[in-house]
Amino acid sequence: MSIVAWLVLGLIAGFIASKIVNRSGEGVILDIVLGIVGAFVGGFLFTFFGAAPVTGFNIYSVIVAVIGAIVVLAVYHAIAGRRTTT
Repeated sequence: MSIVAWLVLGLIAGFIASKIVNRSGEGVILDIVLGIVGAFVGGFLFTFFGAAPVTGFNIYSVIVAVIGAIVVLAVYHAIAGRRTTT
């Protein structure tokens, strides 16, 4: 996939995942990064369990990336949620 396709896939997946997890977007840049990282995490998880990873710019790849981004967001909120402000 080209860089532009990864960015678009990352934006879509990150936006959907952030809406599912905390009902508001994280911001365009963080949504893109979250979606791209989520695509890698989702691809790893799907491969680990015997399914196909991200295969290109299609609905299946968006679903894989969204699931991975949800996992990344859940871990992020678990770590960041423990911080207290003084």
